[in-house]
This record gives sequence, C-alpha cells and structure tokens, in this order.
Amino acid sequence: MQEIPFYSMSDSNTTDYTNPSIFILLGIPGLEVAHVWISIPFCTMYIIAILGNFTILFIVKIEPSFHGPMYYFLCMLAVNDLVMSTSILPKMLAIFWFNSREINFSDCLTQMYIIHCFSAVESGIFVSMALDRYMDICDPLRHSTILTNAVIAKIGLAVLLRSGILMLPHLFLARQWPYCRTNIIPHSFCQHIAVVNLACADIHVSSYYCLSVALSVTGLDVFFITMSYIQILKAIFSLPTKDAHLKTFQTCGSHLCVILASYIPALFSYLTLRFGQNVALHFHVLVANMYLLVPPC
Repeated sequence: MQEIPFYSMSDSNTTDYTNPSIFILLGIPGLEVAHVWISIPFCTMYIIAILGNFTILFIVKIEPSFHGPMYYFLCMLAVNDLVMSTSILPKMLAIFWFNSREINFSDCLTQMYIIHCFSAVESGIFVSMALDRYMDICDPLRHSTILTNAVIAKIGLAVLLRSGILMLPHLFLARQWPYCRTNIIPHSFCQHIAVVNLACADIHVSSYYCLSVALSVTGLDVFFITMSYIQILKAIFSLPTKDAHLKTFQTCGSHLCVILASYIPALFSYLTLRFGQNVALHFHVLVANMYLLVPPC
C-alpha cells in the first residue's frame, strides 16, 4: 500500500502547515476495500461515454443530412460530456487501481473549475436544444433562416463564456483561502465544497456564491426549457391527429430524456449534500460521481 503523506484522518485537526503543495484524494471513504470492484462499473461507464460520444461526432461529421442545428447542439453536448468524464475518471481509476491519491494543488483547482464550468455549459446546451425544438415545431418556416451555422456558433460561444466567467470566482476564492487543517480530501475528485471545507478561514463567501450561481444558472435554464416545452406541447396538441402528436413529440423525446438524466441526479446530489447530514459519507461521494458520470454515459 502506498503511504499517504502528511496526515492520516485522525490527524486532520492538526495545524502545523499551511497551503500544502498536494492534496490527498481518499476515493470513496469507507469503501476502500471495495475500490477495485467499484472501478468496474465506473470504468465501463467511461468506456461507453468515450465510444458513444466519439461515435456521435463521427457520424454527424460524415453524414451530410445531419448537418443541422439539432445535431450541432448534440455535438456540443458530446464534446462537453467527453471533457466532463475525462476530467475526473482517469484520476479516479488511478486511485482505485494504483492507490495514486496525490493531486497537485493547482491541478486540483483546475479539475474543480472544469467540473463546475462544464456542468454549467451542459445546462446552457440544454436550453439551446430546447430553443431549437421550439423553433422547429412552433415556427418551422423560419427555423433554418434564424438558426444558421453562424448563429449556432455564437450561441455555443455565449454558453461557454457565460459558464467560464461565472465559475472564475470559484477558482479565485478557493485559491486564496489558507489551508492549514489537513491536505486530505474525503472524495474521489476535487469537488468544490470538499476542497474549501479544508480551509481554516470563514468560507461563507464561497458557499453563498456557489449556491447563488447554482440556483440562478440552473433556475433560469430550467425556466427557459419549461417555457419552451409549454409552447411545444401547445403546438403538438393543436395538431389534428394522434399520429401527428406522436410523431412530433418523438422529436423531443430524446432531448427530454437527456435533460432528466442530468438534472435529476444533480438535484438529488444537491439535496443529499445540503440536507442529508445523517447520510453516510460514501453515499454522498457515490451520488456525486453518478451525477457526473451517468449523463455522459
């Protein structure tokens, strides 16, 4: 077994050093003996995510009939999922297989920023896809003239800039806190709350900013998606036949499934983190992992 530098968990209240150059990721605390077995489904999901999303990108590239707004947004989502899963899975598998728990302080903050940034990007892409479905079903004659390639590129850039700028304070705040309690993170990746909780300072600014950004970004995105689908449902049920209802609704089915597969685990993770004080730590970590790994898969 590889020795953990600095401190064991029993020493975590000692304050003999500040701002360590490395953090120690514990993986899934309490389930260390099962790490190898847990790695099997995680590795399987990662392989599926990699192969599946690269297949989507390849098929859209070679098939001219797929060169349209819906498939371009799907490609954006595929790239986002590849970045998300690759930002955490290789290091997590290294912990499970080789007990390689150390992570550089800067690398840890970079991983934390990528996770937050691309989680917000994913939400923005869902809004863009809802807009595409709304235009296609409610205003089909203007769909192709409004959602041109240039407009789609601008939407993608706006979504990326929004997320990148809003998540920068997370990075700056986490970097400026003094870390003098321990360098041990009881998690399998550098989750924001798990990192800043190690700071020996008042971190309410980080907590409040994290909560406000999560509620505003996700809240607004869910609002716009809901409004789009209310209009879509009105348009669908105004069609004359049930076959037309079903055929039109099928064009939205996969989008709705992806949204639910992303938002439901995220909501569950947030609720267990905020209100599940009596829930075992390994359950919190597993839920957080599912939130980041299931949607790409």
